[in-house]
Amino acid sequence: MPEIKQTIYLKDLWNEDHARALGDNHLALLRYRSNLLGADLRITNFGGGNTSSKIELPDPFTGRLARVLVVKGSGGDIGSITESGFALVHLDRLEQLKQLYRGERYEDEMVRYYPLSAFGENRVAASIDTPLHAFLPFPHVDHLHPDWAIALAASANGKRKLEQFNKEFDRKIVWVPWQRPGFELALLIEQAVKENPGVEGLVLGGHGLFTWGMTQRECYLNSIHTIDQMGEFIQRHQEKKGALFGGVEHSPLLDRKSIAIDILPALRGIVSSNRRVLAHFTDNEDALTFAGSRWAKELSALGTSCPDHFLRTRVCPWFLRWDPQKEDVQALKDRIRSDAAGYRAAYKKYYEEWATHDSPKLRDSNPSVVVIPGLGLFGFGKNKKEARITTEFFINAIHVMAGANALEDGKVSHPLPQARTPEQSQQFAEFHNYVALPRSEAFRIEYWALEEAKLQRMPAEAEFSRKIAMVVGGASGIGREVALLLAAKGAHVVVADFDEQGAAKVAEQAGAISSPEFVAATAIDLGSSNSPAEAARFTISKFGGIDIVVNTAAIYPVAGSDGELSDAQWANTFQVNVTGNYLLARATQWVINDQNLPVTMVLTSSANAVVPKRGSEAYDTSKTALNHLIRELAIKLSPQVRVNGIAPATVVAGSTMFPRDRVMQSLQKYRIEFSENETTEELRGKLADFYAQRTLTKRPILPQDCANAILWLAGEQSGKTTGHIIPVDGGLSEAYLR
Repeated sequence: MPEIKQTIYLKDLWNEDHARALGDNHLALLRYRSNLLGADLRITNFGGGNTSSKIELPDPFTGRLARVLVVKGSGGDIGSITESGFALVHLDRLEQLKQLYRGERYEDEMVRYYPLSAFGENRVAASIDTPLHAFLPFPHVDHLHPDWAIALAASANGKRKLEQFNKEFDRKIVWVPWQRPGFELALLIEQAVKENPGVEGLVLGGHGLFTWGMTQRECYLNSIHTIDQMGEFIQRHQEKKGALFGGVEHSPLLDRKSIAIDILPALRGIVSSNRRVLAHFTDNEDALTFAGSRWAKELSALGTSCPDHFLRTRVCPWFLRWDPQKEDVQALKDRIRSDAAGYRAAYKKYYEEWATHDSPKLRDSNPSVVVIPGLGLFGFGKNKKEARITTEFFINAIHVMAGANALEDGKVSHPLPQARTPEQSQQFAEFHNYVALPRSEAFRIEYWALEEAKLQRMPAEAEFSRKIAMVVGGASGIGREVALLLAAKGAHVVVADFDEQGAAKVAEQAGAISSPEFVAATAIDLGSSNSPAEAARFTISKFGGIDIVVNTAAIYPVAGSDGELSDAQWANTFQVNVTGNYLLARATQWVINDQNLPVTMVLTSSANAVVPKRGSEAYDTSKTALNHLIRELAIKLSPQVRVNGIAPATVVAGSTMFPRDRVMQSLQKYRIEFSENETTEELRGKLADFYAQRTLTKRPILPQDCANAILWLAGEQSGKTTGHIIPVDGGLSEAYLR
């Protein structure tokens, strides 16, 4: 491998002291190399690429050394992979598969032999790329998807430009035409290396890059230097070219983030016609440049080139026709609703054109990426992480298109270098030097039987996955338990509370249960007419919409020394406990209408609503009013929204309505012995036990009990229940309706 200059764009992250500390642990060194490469999205996208090492290990049966391929397992991510994520496979058995191979038409048969080739106790599923690494005669191999390399691979003049690159940088990188990943491609790249002595790497047409080395360090350096030099080569062409994608047609809007929130519920609802999805919006420079460019529509129609990109971004994104200088937001919403059918019809036609009798069924005809001039990109997926990664993949695709456009240097002629035959060349579509996958190849990847089998192996989704919940009052008590339980059951949760720091703490706890990316926190003041609307818009900005609204927040006013409430206390109690719930429903109604998806709302009343008591008139009557508001909202918001409530008896544990002073006053009132040295929770426990004796079950009402009832009302198991208040009072006979 020749000595190469210092990198310009990529950093050499290798720490020799750290590598030396790993000693001769080849698996640990491979993990280290992989993590370094996966740390930079310019090197490879999330979940993309593959790394391997060939080592010798003692056979557990014979004790003799065996040749073993250690390669990233199927579905892994090199940036986060651990040593347990690699598949260990007998190299000799993989070599024997060449004798069993019946040709490209039957190459999928080879995959069933990979588990049979596993070494020792390793049962990590070997990926489809396994033979690509096995058949290359190098100890350490990287297969990566850097944007700069794919720009070459996806250029109509890519092979000629690669020759120019080799000359300028004194390299020997060889071009291999497009071939779907699999056994046939493994044989092709093996042959390419044999035919080109001294070759330092391979560019796979329309696909990616292979590099290698005799040591872990040498392999890493070859990869980052090759990618960095390709970056220098592409950037030099872009600087000469000037404006990207034919120049600007629509400039970015200054209020684009606000407009994105305005349209996200409608957009999410439309692309959730098959199954609900979560949203991610980006208006970074690359997204805005592409979305507002003159060529965005044509390039979007071509779709992506790299198989790894394509599996996330679908056959092509949805480019929404909208003139931000002439049309308003309502026109954009109307366009979303009117044009969706056209995208779905085109996708269905694509499926029907290429599907065979044994193809998997059509999965979803909705787009996973939406491009809107003046705003940027919207990505959609089964959760927030998937939505974000999908968006990042299309940003990668944008970089590829930009690089290919920049390399344009004249009229395109067939055969294109991506094609193995002149006949195949006509299947590739091209626009300003950018070459996309043929639709037939795209379909073979998207509806690959092996990909379908991988999807079928995925575990069942949790009860509230794909749902977005806004939990008001989530910083403590019942609300906290609701937020944590929803997170545990797969929901994306926004914890909203007057106590913003408390909300942030609960969000952190919920994120530890599910994923930090699935939760957020915001302030809300139910005494303010604007605050619920702001909290709703915050929730949309994070996840794309709202599916569940829960409110457990309320205030319990404490009378003065004369035993009376002030006028302001009385008014504020009704403002928060009653009007706040009304404002919450009003603030989310436009979201619900735009989404056009079923939504549930659960509000928290109290047993006090039907049990009159001395000294709590404001609280009790506010809860009585809330009971009727629940019924009114159930009627008003039907059939799209089910509105229900729960009515707990006194919940003392964890409640902000029972601070230490109030608990001690109550204990004194009921003549229950206690000590000043006892903790607040111990004091609360004594009071809760006292209240429990008034119920039929004789058990304290805990926040978890109420949270369980709320989740039942928020979920599909109560799908035929609306306008009702469910008691969670341990059997408080005083609260029986009569």
